[in-house]
Amino acid sequence: MSSQSLVEQPIIPSDINEFNADSFNQAVMSTYGRFPIALERGAGCRVWDTQGKEYLDFVAGIATCTLGHAHPVMVEAVTRQIQKLHHVSNLYYIPEQGELAKWIVDHSCADRVFFCNSGAEANEAAIKLARKYAHTVLEIAHPIILTAHASFHGRTLATVTATGQPKYQKNFDPLVPGFHYVNYNDIRAVEAAVTELDEGNYRVGAILIEPLQGEGGVRPGDVAYFQRLRQICDETGILLIFDEVQVGMGRSGKLWGYEHLGVEPDIFTSAKGLGGGIPIGAMMSKKFCDIFEPGEHASTFGGNPFVCGVALSVCQTLEKENILQNVEEQGAHLREGLRAIALKYPQHISQVRGWGLINGMEIKADSSLTAVDVVKAAMDEGLLLVPAGPKVVRFVPPLIVTEAEINEALKAVEKALAKVTA
Repeated sequence: MSSQSLVEQPIIPSDINEFNADSFNQAVMSTYGRFPIALERGAGCRVWDTQGKEYLDFVAGIATCTLGHAHPVMVEAVTRQIQKLHHVSNLYYIPEQGELAKWIVDHSCADRVFFCNSGAEANEAAIKLARKYAHTVLEIAHPIILTAHASFHGRTLATVTATGQPKYQKNFDPLVPGFHYVNYNDIRAVEAAVTELDEGNYRVGAILIEPLQGEGGVRPGDVAYFQRLRQICDETGILLIFDEVQVGMGRSGKLWGYEHLGVEPDIFTSAKGLGGGIPIGAMMSKKFCDIFEPGEHASTFGGNPFVCGVALSVCQTLEKENILQNVEEQGAHLREGLRAIALKYPQHISQVRGWGLINGMEIKADSSLTAVDVVKAAMDEGLLLVPAGPKVVRFVPPLIVTEAEINEALKAVEKALAKVTA
């Protein structure tokens, strides 16, 4: 079913009292810089605020709402599962968890899956697994995990340390030891770090990296760089870990980002699009490094029947409806349109880049324009976008987006740029 037909669904009256921003701010911690709209409902690739204004949603919960909003498959899956069984402990076998894990294993290079609740938790699990492997298999007393500058791996204390952006770490020190940062797509930096660290009391046990940096500016990985990473890890026993939280589950036009790079990771993580908006995270590994034993890692809510039942419906829909082809086609159409717009603003726009339906429009460093300026102007035109750093505007619509909706978004971007550059 297209997102256009989803828009025609009847409006469901809200049972929430009239929204009041002041009341909200009095009760909710100020951990987000929120734009001044309150979203109330959605259908397909569109959402409506509490004032009734309609927006074309090219944020999708930050690359999360795989099938858009109120997709019939998800509505049915949520209803069916909540009426059957929504939560039990991992002290027991959970059939839905096993089915979802099997789907992931059958559709990836993974052999085993651990379920949690978010991308940060998935990366935390990967970090713990890598440290245990380093200690017990590689016999490293003080293991180091290499990560990239401009990366983003989460907000827990370990994953924010792994994140190579000081702005996210400020005032949270002392940070977790055992991380070292290198430049992204710079293989010489990796080789130098491995050589330097292995000469002291520390050794590299793992490399944690995104196939495409999302928060770091929508920067795709270089094929030669990643193939050399794989070679280094094969030669040294270092584990290669891919953070696929944002780029995985079809957003790149392939099910997993690593498929663009011609290599397989030893461990990789997923969240965001895996549940289509239902909170779930997963850490996948090859059998040789699946060394967790009972009691060494766990999650109360991770992999419960509700989230796994819904996530499985999302996975199956991606496959049955051939959505990956739509991602490739509409992603190419979006990039072509954005590049045509960029040519009209050579003094402001430097580049358009991305894979599938994760794309970034980069603003020139010497331009006074910021990503937030463009996002705000686009919002006025009825289009929701999200920054990826101060100078990159990110486009991550639901994977069911249509050509007509891409064209509508391009018109809104052009109007927004005309206003902010006037």
